[in-house]
Amino acid sequence: MSRLIVRLLGGVGLVVLAAGMVAAHVTPPVVLTSDREAVAGLLSGSRRFFVREVRLSSPEREAIQKQSGWTPSEDFYRFYLGRDDQGALVAATTFMTEYTIHGPVRVAVGLGPDGKVKGAQVVELTEETYPWVKPLIDQDFARDYVGQGSTGRYTLTDRVRAAGDSMTQFYGQVIVSLIQRAAILYDTTVLKRPTSG
Repeated sequence: MSRLIVRLLGGVGLVVLAAGMVAAHVTPPVVLTSDREAVAGLLSGSRRFFVREVRLSSPEREAIQKQSGWTPSEDFYRFYLGRDDQGALVAATTFMTEYTIHGPVRVAVGLGPDGKVKGAQVVELTEETYPWVKPLIDQDFARDYVGQGSTGRYTLTDRVRAAGDSMTQFYGQVIVSLIQRAAILYDTTVLKRPTSG
């Protein structure tokens, strides 16, 4: 009798596992723009380009978590820096990704030398999420967050609320969070550390 119960429980476990895998399906990616195009667009006005790689220290991770409630999932981030002919920083760009049940959403965020958002664009998502995010892209809703720094107000605007259904609003919030996280990372690392590149 106990062997039968074990088999039944094992069968139920497999059914639950299979249902979970079906619920967390991922559709093929849709690349809206290449990384190169995103970097070039967000670093417009720059004449010289550099890559700055930062590894988060424990105090930086704690500061980020304390400021925003977000705990970075990665220890390593890359910023693309654009400078003018005299070497002054014009802008920086980084890529942020959020993994949702419908697949990843990847956003390029441009930041000014003062740490304020210069622009942002969705560069990649999945076929499934595209119809929910397209109304936001069509409205260029990320411009609502231009000029905000790491402590800015990153809430959904009326433009996002009016753009579509609850899934569009959900993905709008995901993208807004990625923009804010990029500003926080930039402020906590690039702006607060001595630079060589």
